[in-house]
Amino acid sequence: MEIIVGIVVGLLALNLLSYRILKPRLIKQQRWDLNICCGNTSVGRVNADIVAQPGVNNFMLIPDIYQLPFKDGEFDEVLCSHTLEHVENPQAFWDELNRVGKRVTLILPPLWDVAAVLNIFEHRWIFLTFKKAHTTLPPYIRFAFAHYYQERFGHVVANSIWQRLLKSGSNA
Repeated sequence: MEIIVGIVVGLLALNLLSYRILKPRLIKQQRWDLNICCGNTSVGRVNADIVAQPGVNNFMLIPDIYQLPFKDGEFDEVLCSHTLEHVENPQAFWDELNRVGKRVTLILPPLWDVAAVLNIFEHRWIFLTFKKAHTTLPPYIRFAFAHYYQERFGHVVANSIWQRLLKSGSNA
């Protein structure tokens, strides 16, 4: 039992390192012109998402991530954080991000963050990288078990169990 508890604690610690320490540091490294699929973060000149985000500054609701309502090369710096692992077609979304942005930075769950990588409720793809930030599209594979699970029980886009646990812990 102690071994299982140790593994769970270790996985949670790596996940907290990835999301609560490294992700904010990467986001704060520069000014972003477009923060696509922004969630509840207001770090871009334009913050856009397919889900309404009350309280996010300069927010724009977008209906389709594969046909963004922006001109070619409209943005110098584009941030896409923890999104590609959720979408149906990572290559098509990557191509669209590069159409509207001159430089695109992806923040992805690295393989060492096992709790995030193996999130069967939300993720559709596993990116084969140990780095968190990328300016090129890293290799990826379909997360077959998650695909099987999501076909039967549905795909969660936001408000994962991890997010709820982290929020409840930070409000205490």
